[in-house]
Amino acid sequence: MSQAKSITDHDAIRRWAEERGGRPARVKATADKDGGGVLRFDFGDKDDALEEIDWETFFRIFDDNKLALLEQDETKDGQLSRFSKFVQR
Repeated sequence: MSQAKSITDHDAIRRWAEERGGRPARVKATADKDGGGVLRFDFGDKDDALEEIDWETFFRIFDDNKLALLEQDETKDGQLSRFSKFVQR
């Protein structure tokens, strides 16, 4: 079974997301006046609940909130996994 691992390196996170067709986003309803919000990756068709943001904004929010990405490279049957979750470092 493939296990999840925690990463904080910006290049590794961006590479992981882009390999799966993910775009940096935040939940629209959580965006605040300071430009923060709950981070997500938007995969496939655009999700109307998400606001696409640039990588610079994404990583500013990521670092300001001292987050790490808990990610899984492959599913237990060897397929590319999209499992990810943002957690406190």
